[in-house]
Amino acid sequence: MAPVTDDRLVTTFGMLLEAHATLVGAVRADLDTDLDMPLSWFDVLIRLSRSPHHRLRMTELATQVGLSASGLTRLVDRIEEAGLVRREACPSDRRSTFAVLAAPGEEALTLALPAHIASLRRHLQDPLGGDGLAQLEALLRSLRDCAR
Repeated sequence: MAPVTDDRLVTTFGMLLEAHATLVGAVRADLDTDLDMPLSWFDVLIRLSRSPHHRLRMTELATQVGLSASGLTRLVDRIEEAGLVRREACPSDRRSTFAVLAAPGEEALTLALPAHIASLRRHLQDPLGGDGLAQLEALLRSLRDCAR
């Protein structure tokens, strides 16, 4: 029996991957052009800014940004070198380290947010509309939560 290549699940997953790649590429290009900030840096800074005390364990941050532990370590090395984040030892677990948003990182994020929001409006909200955006958010939360 030949494989079914037009299955709706296969098509839907492929469209999800294609949409993700296209959106990430467009938003990345906007950040590079408008702010000279890599999207991966912005992702780390925004996640830290939204976390209690502006810090996350490195393992949790790696999960949130979709990187391996070593991949995140290399990324945070570069962001730390730029002075935007710092590392702190975890007082309750010597094996854990926190990534912490530094004051210059907060400033960089504050400067980057308007351009990032404009990019998201252009590439995500405008094509979907307000209701579509709300539906997409609910669907993505559901997928994320079930996958965990």
